[in-house]
Amino acid sequence: MSGPSVLFDVPGPKARRTSLISSIVAGLLILAGLGWIALTLAAPRQSGGITLPGFFDPTRWNIFADPQVWSFIVFQGVVGTLSAALTASVFALILGVVLSLLRSSETAWIRVPIAVVLEFVRGMPVLLMMLFILLVLNTGAFWAVVAALSLYNGALIGEALRAGLASLPRGQREAGLSLGMRPLQSKMLVEFPQAFRQMLPIIVAQLVVLLKDTSLGFIVGYTELLRVDMNNLGSFYGNRYLFSLFVITLALYLTMNLSLSWFARWLSKRTASKSSGKRLDPTDPGQAMLEAAAAARQSAAP
Repeated sequence: MSGPSVLFDVPGPKARRTSLISSIVAGLLILAGLGWIALTLAAPRQSGGITLPGFFDPTRWNIFADPQVWSFIVFQGVVGTLSAALTASVFALILGVVLSLLRSSETAWIRVPIAVVLEFVRGMPVLLMMLFILLVLNTGAFWAVVAALSLYNGALIGEALRAGLASLPRGQREAGLSLGMRPLQSKMLVEFPQAFRQMLPIIVAQLVVLLKDTSLGFIVGYTELLRVDMNNLGSFYGNRYLFSLFVITLALYLTMNLSLSWFARWLSKRTASKSSGKRLDPTDPGQAMLEAAAAARQSAAP
């Protein structure tokens, strides 16, 4: 479709030339900055009165030829990080579902205290939660990390799901209630699946944050990737390999986070394709009533 835009004027020759020159200058500045960083990292440096080679020197990376180093990184660091993240993710999702239902309750004496608790949890730093749970409840480092991450991320996921429920048209809820469904039954069978699918990108983004926040377990003594690489291996091999260990740690975190994001996109497309012929149309109350009736019959069947 061609034609003048109603939002902005089409740039003329002078504006296009200025934009091209600005893009070239910005590209050259970025390349110059990257070159300066590369030269700085490649230059030798002093550490403790000893001249060490640049960070790109092969002698700074030779420890990674040892299989025991990778075994320690993977089976101690990566497994520890994933164990805490997966456990906390399961609890956070369950807690988020429960909190979203309680927060959207029509009963004030349930809704108001839950809102106060959610605001308190969301405003408290995760690290302080870990320290409180570890020092007061004496749960151990693993459960201190899992409990703190579950509480904080469960509160955020619960708010996201509550927003998803609130964004649904009233016809979805009324369709279920008109068929004799109880409010909780209508919410779980008709409204909640739509809200969860709608908020799936936000939930996955929060799970990525949860995975990264496992690095806070370093402070409370939990054996995860950051502690294994930068503390244990860094202390054992010395400052010579700190930058190399930092790069490996960063690469592993990026791999885990990008893999989780890819899985979320795949899951979103798969669920959308499976439910393309079944999803409730917000503009079609008749379809909503048919789907609600089918769900009610299925729940009533022995």
